[in-house]
Amino acid sequence: MASTSSSASSKSLFLAWRRSNYTNARRGTTTTTKTLTRTKRTARSGVPVNVRAGGIQVPSPEVKLKEFPRGSEAGWKVHKFGGTCVGSSERISGVCDLLIESAKNGNQTLAVVSAMGVITKEEPKVTDCLINATTMAAARDDKYEGELEKLREKHTRTATDLLTDKTEFENYMKDFNAELGNLEAMLKAIRIAGCSTETFADFVVGHGELWTARLTAAAIRCKGGKAQWIDAREVLIVTEAEDGGVDVDYEKSNRLLDTWNDSKGCIDKDTIIICTGFIASTPDGFPTTLKRNGSDYSATIFGALVVADDITIWTDVDGVYSSDPRRVKGAVCLERLSYNEAWELAYFGANVLHPRTTLPAMKFSIPICIRNYFAQDAPGTLIAARCEIPADQSEKGTKNVGKVVSTAGELIKGITTIDDVCLITVEGTGLVGVPGFASAVFSTVRDANCNVVMISQASSEHSICFAVRQNESDRVTAALNTRFEKAIASGRVSRVVALNNCSILSAVGQNMANVPGVSAMLFTALASAAVNVIAISQGASEYNITVVIKKSDCIKAVNAVHSRFYASRTPLSVGIVGPGLVGKTLLAQMQEQKQTLLDKFGVDLRVVAISGGSKMHLSETDGNVDLDDWENKYSNENEPADFEKFTDHVVESNSPNQVIIDCSASDEVALQYKGWLSRGIHVVTPNKKANSGPYAYYKSLRNIQRDSYTHYFYEATVGAGLPIISTVKSLEDAGDDIKLIQGIFSGTLSYIFNTLTPDKKFSDVVAEAKANGFTEPDPRDDLSGVDVARKVTILARECGLSLELSDIPIESLVPEPLQNVESVDEFMQKLPDYDHEIAAKMAAAEANGNKLIFVGVVDVENKKGSVQLKEYPKDHPFAQLKGSDNIISYISKRYTEAGPLVVRGPGAGAEVTAGGVFADVLRVCAHLGAPS
Repeated sequence: MASTSSSASSKSLFLAWRRSNYTNARRGTTTTTKTLTRTKRTARSGVPVNVRAGGIQVPSPEVKLKEFPRGSEAGWKVHKFGGTCVGSSERISGVCDLLIESAKNGNQTLAVVSAMGVITKEEPKVTDCLINATTMAAARDDKYEGELEKLREKHTRTATDLLTDKTEFENYMKDFNAELGNLEAMLKAIRIAGCSTETFADFVVGHGELWTARLTAAAIRCKGGKAQWIDAREVLIVTEAEDGGVDVDYEKSNRLLDTWNDSKGCIDKDTIIICTGFIASTPDGFPTTLKRNGSDYSATIFGALVVADDITIWTDVDGVYSSDPRRVKGAVCLERLSYNEAWELAYFGANVLHPRTTLPAMKFSIPICIRNYFAQDAPGTLIAARCEIPADQSEKGTKNVGKVVSTAGELIKGITTIDDVCLITVEGTGLVGVPGFASAVFSTVRDANCNVVMISQASSEHSICFAVRQNESDRVTAALNTRFEKAIASGRVSRVVALNNCSILSAVGQNMANVPGVSAMLFTALASAAVNVIAISQGASEYNITVVIKKSDCIKAVNAVHSRFYASRTPLSVGIVGPGLVGKTLLAQMQEQKQTLLDKFGVDLRVVAISGGSKMHLSETDGNVDLDDWENKYSNENEPADFEKFTDHVVESNSPNQVIIDCSASDEVALQYKGWLSRGIHVVTPNKKANSGPYAYYKSLRNIQRDSYTHYFYEATVGAGLPIISTVKSLEDAGDDIKLIQGIFSGTLSYIFNTLTPDKKFSDVVAEAKANGFTEPDPRDDLSGVDVARKVTILARECGLSLELSDIPIESLVPEPLQNVESVDEFMQKLPDYDHEIAAKMAAAEANGNKLIFVGVVDVENKKGSVQLKEYPKDHPFAQLKGSDNIISYISKRYTEAGPLVVRGPGAGAEVTAGGVFADVLRVCAHLGAPS
């Protein structure tokens, strides 16, 4: 609002212009409309209505008027139509049909309309044209005339389409052209003066609503209905409020509404009333506006004046959403909100009615329904004081507490955010127990003309922090440093610090009051998404929980919280590295089980990125990779592999949870784990390189896992799909003390020694295994024993041993002379020359009644490990193995050598390895809240 002096100057200019225009009109030199040059006139009731400098004169209570019908007996249905709803002749016609139908159903019907909006961006928006014309004229830009011409063309075309009655059309165009001529004269004067005023601007911008209201009423009459229109400036009296808005004088406004009704001879029940939105008058009779959300405010004001049964706000969305649908895919349209919840959501940035807008409706507990004009079958969102429903009728959100719950039954109704805020912290020992310090802080902020969005203070009173808009942060910190200069110099205030680039997230719900655990649910959701909470605030009413977070975490945070309270599913964005045999099999398993997981367990797997060693395939924005056609798209992909871009794509997938699955055997990929985990991305892998690499790196990964809600699962690194690592964890968690783990960890070597007999040569069995696909392309990778040693190292570390891979002695089955042979073919050709070495060991074992077996051993008691070819009695479980199965035995305090715990089964192969990885992915989902 303007200052008092500028406001007075503005009104003086406006009065001077109006007196001049009125004088010219008497001389016949200017076309002047009754809207602008109202003099003292007499209505049909004989009541004087003065809109001159002396202000609007309201008839005294002694004057008998025909009162406007009000209350439940009248049964008013109030509708408000925004600019989009009246953006064309077709849409205005639809509005007329809706109102006529309402009146036919026996409802006393009143509608508030905005200025005409647009259907396409290329069209002129009426309010924009009026504002542009005023701005251009004040800048002495003659292009303002073009804006007026746009208005003339738009309204003439619309009136031609709608007003089929010649008299209605002529009357409308006569008034419209006269008012447009007045505006042209006014803007010409502004151009000459080179300046405008707030009163001028308010007067000009209000014409859009006048033209729409008059046009809608005429169109209803052309369709056979009854309609009258109200210029709200003749009824609504408002005064400036301290917060920059306006307050309604209901006593005077009600009396003026009766005056209007009396002047019309008392309206019939089937007469539809069309009111102008957005505009009103000051007590002095000057035109003004209702500021932000003015047309919505007009609707609730008129609803209160007539004590309506209900108020419907028609817009272009289905209602109020649980969160911003542009950020949260799973946002749902809310069925009900309380007034308090609507206030909180609106304050924290949700697209809801402005808090001031609900006040008139609250006076008489009038429910407000927000509905979609373009989807009238949608029920919309009801905003009311209380909407009690049985608890078992609520399907959205968390379960109800108690038998009957106010509003909709969910603990949290909406999750909203405010971006671009700065957190200001004032701290120091001088704050403790000092009365008035907080007052000094916030009065300084007020004097800097800045608004505090949120406040939080430590109970120790050592610090106080609050949030302001980012563009105000420098002004606030400078003001505080100046105000507390002496306190800072003396050390009583240690610092004033600004933390920039923050966002505020607020969870709103009236039903969370007095319900334990709601805050825990919210903070667990944020922690699970690796979102750090910087500051917390909650009012005593418990209608909202508000936190300050990094702006970069905002989308992830709002999705995580929304998913926790609203989603009946656990969404998980998946990035896969290594689309080789195991990766390809895993993708096939995911595609096969995707719908079952969604239907039975609510697990929503969304593969968004696939990367190989040289190229990668990323999903489209907000989309998923088509698992039916991914191989074709990947093979034709030209985008080079880029870990940073790959990771960013997974993170920015608009899912609260992300997992990257490493199905490669790459050291380079393994080195990415730490960065992924630190960013809150869960990691699942069958790649042994990270956990058997340098111990310090392994330990750093486990520390991140332990200290955060980020999960790192690697069951498939040791036994493919067998529960080898999880068995270690289960025994330790149960308080058992593992002493020894030994077993056949290689499916390849298991096959070789289960197939090898005295009458078969070692080289022939190796060739057979290679031909059947049981070995790596180079069999030396299996025969060297390094793969088994990596598994032993991983298990040793899981048992608490700080062993490096180099600490594990390995008995290699690759003859030393062949270890550096260049080609695989040459190795296979020369391997028979060394068959006698294995044959001799086998013969010795047979002589002892034993079987030769290649095993890995973790000796926990002696803190060592080994990989070697050992003899075992033929009745030992290891000697009973067939094919390529693995077998691992655990000896502990509870499971002795006489009866060890044994795990046996397939330990290699794409299917079982992919299955083990898939199981770890589902473990991640279980930790995120999916049912087990």
